[in-house]
Amino acid sequence: MIKIEAVTLEEAYKDAAATLKCSVTEMAVEVVQAPSGGFLGLFKKPAIIVATIDKSKQVKNEVNTPKQVSPKKEKPVVREEEISPTFLNDTIMPTSFVSDQDEEELEEDLASGLDYTADYDDAYDEENIEKEVSVDIDAIAVEVQKEINDLFKLICFEIDTIEVSPYDNETLLVEFKGEDAALLIGKEGYRYKALSYMLFNWINTKYDVQLRLEIAEFLKNQEESVGRYLTSVCENIDRDGRAQTKILDGVLVQIALKELRERYPEKYVVIRSTRDGLKYILVNDYHTN
Repeated sequence: MIKIEAVTLEEAYKDAAATLKCSVTEMAVEVVQAPSGGFLGLFKKPAIIVATIDKSKQVKNEVNTPKQVSPKKEKPVVREEEISPTFLNDTIMPTSFVSDQDEEELEEDLASGLDYTADYDDAYDEENIEKEVSVDIDAIAVEVQKEINDLFKLICFEIDTIEVSPYDNETLLVEFKGEDAALLIGKEGYRYKALSYMLFNWINTKYDVQLRLEIAEFLKNQEESVGRYLTSVCENIDRDGRAQTKILDGVLVQIALKELRERYPEKYVVIRSTRDGLKYILVNDYHTN
């Protein structure tokens, strides 16, 4: 028995038949999830099926097959490249923190000093040059609140009026509350990240301000989780003068970066990336000759 994930049911059936090396008619198939186009690309669902070979159909086909076939002139066989099916990954990762990095690699990073290029978001870089152009953040908040409520008024979820207010002079706080607000977070925060990306690109491009997105206290809870995790990291920094976090996902790495920079302004705090593109934070002393 295999589980197959594909964009459409037709593709899922083809992938299952190719994997089981049989025809579609010889399979017993259970549709676990029908595909869905979603809304604004946020809730798109793939087709998921569970398939196995139906031995009764296979035996019947073998019985009905003629034993002898008249020889025919052979035609050149064109080999088609087999498409590898996409299997559903059932592994559920921890909600807040994941770590796939080898301890040996972590030690190498700490021992390598500071001879590397920093890799972190400008949006959270406290060393950015402040813009001289003043922004009427209050007027922007009023306009964004009207437009964002117009955008989400036809959504199928039960949510309260979306509140938009200034968080600081360059940041808007957008809050989603209501009975179904938590559904906008999604498993492992995938919907939260998609919605945050969409809203940020709109607000930052049009109004040149930053975004702080809060959905059903998700961001608040993540900040508290990061704070608890960083307790042991800070102990290592205070004892050894340097430390490194585990792999942090999405918004978590930005939360941790902000907190560590505020706590250790004299330290070099930077986001690093592994060979697989996963991110973690390195804290060390500034290099002096």
